[in-house]
Amino acid sequence: MPRSPRHAVPLTVALLVVSLPLPAAASPGLAQSAAAPPATAAAPSFTTMTAATPGEVRTTLRDRATGAAVPGCVSLVPVDRDLLTVVSLGEVQDGRHGGCTGVDGGDVLASSVPPGRYHLLAAPYDNAQHGLQWVGRHGGTGQRERGVIIKVRPGATVTAPTVRFDAPGTVTGRVTRAADGTPVSGGYAMPLPVVPDPKNSDYGAITDDDGRYNLSGLGPYRWPLYYTGYLLASQWSGGVADRTKADTVRVRSGTTVTSNQTLVAGTVVTGTIAVDELPNYSQVIAFHARTGDVTGVVDVGADYTLRLLPGQRVLLRCDCAYAPSRWFPNAAQVSEAQPVRIGHSPVAADFDLTGPATVPTP
Repeated sequence: MPRSPRHAVPLTVALLVVSLPLPAAASPGLAQSAAAPPATAAAPSFTTMTAATPGEVRTTLRDRATGAAVPGCVSLVPVDRDLLTVVSLGEVQDGRHGGCTGVDGGDVLASSVPPGRYHLLAAPYDNAQHGLQWVGRHGGTGQRERGVIIKVRPGATVTAPTVRFDAPGTVTGRVTRAADGTPVSGGYAMPLPVVPDPKNSDYGAITDDDGRYNLSGLGPYRWPLYYTGYLLASQWSGGVADRTKADTVRVRSGTTVTSNQTLVAGTVVTGTIAVDELPNYSQVIAFHARTGDVTGVVDVGADYTLRLLPGQRVLLRCDCAYAPSRWFPNAAQVSEAQPVRIGHSPVAADFDLTGPATVPTP
């Protein structure tokens, strides 16, 4: 039976305020960090970030104009490329560690954070009053690389800069096909990629039948936006595969700006999946080889067909077994993955999960 278009969308992106954890209890003061998402039958396995004692990150969420406490959440997003690829079914690429305030806002504590370097992403509970931001030393930004880097050390508590929320703005626009100018319906426009869950297509900022979308709740900064469409290559604003080279969209508080985007069909990447038993939800995920950002996702059976924007190198991961995931061609860890160059000619990349992963040469 053929998959429905919704089930087979190569990649979707999610509203971060939906994905970020909510407080466990409606009490003021420091809220503990959210638990890691539950594993699924086909969830990938990863090497732990470090065996060292975890640390903690403290910060405070406030309104920039008034100084009043603001309720919301923070996520610690790894700076390291390999750790950024620790994302699986239904997860936004915003890290697995963070915390939330109580209902009165203010202080927040992210505990049990593995040592390492992180960017801090802050999302308010009420995105009609305050906008999403990457946290900088003196205010918010829409570009991850401009955000402050938080260094978490074993057993230590680090105090991050105070989060100073600004009033949000909105981006609207139309997504069309480059080939013929027809509207792309059921696509997405968002600030971060997601590995979509085929049972949940409610990721927000979806395009309507005329290809139009309305993305609200962004802080008033310059944002790279991520666009997707069925049977089309996912891309960042400006038509590029590399987030750091995207044309940013200038969002302003209380106003609506326009960002239209055309999507191309991209280069076809195909392959076969050899596995003893295929779980119900199995996917091949492409990550940008330099940045670690998700750049394409497709559901798989005995084979797969993935469309990617040419002009990039990707790392392919197959979450296609009850056993640990494999990185192309047959690696257990992302550090051993072989980059695949995506040009304008079709690419073949097969996965064989019937035997053990390749052991790297010492």
